[in-house]
Amino acid sequence: MNVLWDLYAAWFRMGLFTFGGGYAMLPMIQKEAIEKYHWATEEEIMDYYALGQVTPGIIAVNTATFVGYKVKGTAGGIAATLGVISPSLIIITVIAGLITSFSDIPLVQSALHGIQIGVCVLLFEAIRRLFAKSVKDSSSLIICAAAFGLSTFTSIPTFVLVILAGAAGYAMYRMKKQKEDHA
Repeated sequence: MNVLWDLYAAWFRMGLFTFGGGYAMLPMIQKEAIEKYHWATEEEIMDYYALGQVTPGIIAVNTATFVGYKVKGTAGGIAATLGVISPSLIIITVIAGLITSFSDIPLVQSALHGIQIGVCVLLFEAIRRLFAKSVKDSSSLIICAAAFGLSTFTSIPTFVLVILAGAAGYAMYRMKKQKEDHA
């Protein structure tokens, strides 16, 4: 029962103190799930994020579910998922009642603008870490550049890009393996 509470509480904190969605949550996931509780490795978290991209739903919720399930099965998946969504449900319920009263106040608008800037910084840090862990050779750099180009200059859906990147990674692995076998 203690592990279930830890899953709920840790993911509640992550859901409460991170703004900007799943990617902005990466630094906190690293601190809580990897460093503090050792529920997953960095590689596993990256795998969960990749799976979260191609499965329906929000990346942060999917990641919480995957980590919780790994740690404590179905009950762990439910505890982590409830933990990460609870803060949003509470905050959205409160804000929905107040938004029309406060949205035009310049102080509130300025605060929200500042929060957006802070989220951008968190996103850049998450991207830097993911890039350093993921782009390890020329093959992965090519996949990264192609995915970046396609996401920037086309309207290909994200899940399609993830599938294409996975297929390209597999194809490059097979080519490398064949080259090694013939050498």
